[in-house]
Amino acid sequence: MTKLRYWLFCYLAVMLLLLLFIGYGFERTDAEGRDMVFYHEQRTLAQQALRRGENRERVEREYGCRILLFSDEDYEIALGSAYQSEALIMDLMWEQEPETVRQDGECAGKIVWNVSEQRYRSMERILYRRMLIMWGILLAGGLLLFGFFYVRFIRPFTQLQTFARQIAKGNLDFPLPMRKRQYFGAFTESFDLMREELKRAKESEYQANRSKRELVAELSHDIKTPIATIRATCEVLQVKEQNPDTKAKVAVIHAKAGMVDALANNLFQASLEELEVLKVEPAEEQSPCIREMFEELQDYSEIRIEGDVPHCLVWMDRLRLRQVIDNVVSNSWKYAGTPVTVTFFETDQRLGMRIRDEGAGVETDELVLLGEKFYRGSNAKGKSGSGLGLYLAKLFMERMYGEIHFWQEGGFVVELSLKKV
Repeated sequence: MTKLRYWLFCYLAVMLLLLLFIGYGFERTDAEGRDMVFYHEQRTLAQQALRRGENRERVEREYGCRILLFSDEDYEIALGSAYQSEALIMDLMWEQEPETVRQDGECAGKIVWNVSEQRYRSMERILYRRMLIMWGILLAGGLLLFGFFYVRFIRPFTQLQTFARQIAKGNLDFPLPMRKRQYFGAFTESFDLMREELKRAKESEYQANRSKRELVAELSHDIKTPIATIRATCEVLQVKEQNPDTKAKVAVIHAKAGMVDALANNLFQASLEELEVLKVEPAEEQSPCIREMFEELQDYSEIRIEGDVPHCLVWMDRLRLRQVIDNVVSNSWKYAGTPVTVTFFETDQRLGMRIRDEGAGVETDELVLLGEKFYRGSNAKGKSGSGLGLYLAKLFMERMYGEIHFWQEGGFVVELSLKKV
């Protein structure tokens, strides 16, 4: 494209130099439109100037003529030369001394205009104008030819260059314009088909990777709940069992469960960056099913459910809400190790539940950071975890049109609220 601009500039420069060359040497002339009336007026003015006594040479310069007097020594020679050059010759009527006046009137000589030279200058001017018109036609034709060549041949390749640059950047939605009757229409259409195929392949790859990441994230996180139950059961058996052999076997089970839990954490962290793609599909559900979700977690610790769940329709994704409740209760069991109290409340637009443990909780200035990815409170030192439990809980609640809040009130309190239908 740069070379094309260079050649266009050279073309315009050559045409401009040609115009200057054509115009060089052409003198401006006002001989056009002169007739006998004009020359009669000029003769009259020249005669009046001579009668006033003005210098002869100055009068000749002023009126563009030559004055021949009978008294001039070269009168006959100059007059003959004027006739040969087809000059315009008119009588000069001038009141002078008697010896300068012919007997046939008051004619004192001749006044001569070289109209042939003026006519030549006028023809030069006409030729210059015609050549200027021809130059303009050549310039316009060259520009039109250049425009046609650019639109038909150059611009399609320029668009292909831009298109290739966008595709290289990964912008597979960048369209490649195609026009009818374009010489390279089939060529550009092939590139656009290639773009569509690349986009389709990229979307398929993205969907496959997304499904894989969702499956890995869900499985690795959900495995932690039964593992926690196994470990809790092992701890109970280690306290109650009296048989040394059985206690040793239980200890092995407890250790292996811890190993599986660590591996599940590693697998979970490998897919952390893409957890936002986890599907949350809220639907209209009956609220009593929430109580069942808490009752399923009695193996963690003592869960006291106070009151009944208000009966209403709420927006929830059962799987995700169960994951939220599992996260909150397992955190209470891990960090507080105290009974958990669950209460329910209802407003005009929301159904809520408060989950309270009796532990020391977290520092007040850390409350606003809970729910951030990878954040773990100061009370988490020495305890396993990834800092994603409450982050996922917050993410799932927001996508179910719900809310989650944390505060300290006789222990650590987590409030979950669901939107009514």
